[in-house]
Amino acid sequence: MNDTPPLIGNDAPLVLREDRDGVATLTLNRPQARNALSIGLMGALQAELDAIHQDSTVRAVVLAGAGPAFCAGHDLKEMRANPDRAAYESLFVQCSKLMLTVSRIRQPVIAKVHGIATAAGCQLVATCDLAYCADTARFATPGVNIGLFCSTPMVALSRAVGRKAAMEMLLLGDLIGADEAARIGLVNRAVPADRLDAVVAEAAGKIAAKSPLTLAIGKEAFYRQIELDVEEAYAYAARVMTENMLARDAEEGIDAFLQKRPPVWCGQ
Repeated sequence: MNDTPPLIGNDAPLVLREDRDGVATLTLNRPQARNALSIGLMGALQAELDAIHQDSTVRAVVLAGAGPAFCAGHDLKEMRANPDRAAYESLFVQCSKLMLTVSRIRQPVIAKVHGIATAAGCQLVATCDLAYCADTARFATPGVNIGLFCSTPMVALSRAVGRKAAMEMLLLGDLIGADEAARIGLVNRAVPADRLDAVVAEAAGKIAAKSPLTLAIGKEAFYRQIELDVEEAYAYAARVMTENMLARDAEEGIDAFLQKRPPVWCGQ
């Protein structure tokens, strides 16, 4: 991992994008503010994700942070500069839309967490489909410490980890380490910092080699069924499996498996 943050100027992009071999890497680019989610940064990230959703060349997305932090949550200075109900409502609607977009775009999204991820930054990690972190990373939902309960981060956190673990983070507001984050399921795995890039690249590469249609079907189905009761979930999943079996990529994948050859995906 390159520890040197990009040069920041007034016209520097708030989100950097790099595409390689079917993987789009989006880097939050406010290192001087620990990549706090300002209105501008959220807007830039929203625009990139919306564009990627329509980009058939992208099979997987990696979210990263420039500088020493992954994301320190909302920009509190910006929030306090405009202490108005309408402004607060607009901000949290914008953030909620962003988090839903991470879950709803066609491509799997992987968080690559090298530093702290707190409050809405922790929410972003919990929202991503997969998350890998350096063993030096730290996580928290510390709003309770400043009189602002992390209610919107709670939505993603409570769906990513067990109830008791989520409540402990929310009520105590303490930082937890990388190993604890992996133990409770906030991240998939904690790895040595010098291995993080390679681990994420390997996961993203494996995903990018799959059928893009199958990935899109599976990601949408996962988030829909998880909110249903078990009987409804099975009925819904059976319908999805039927439609999936009728797709050309399913025919190709099964035939390739039976013929012991690599599949050639067409995305249909």
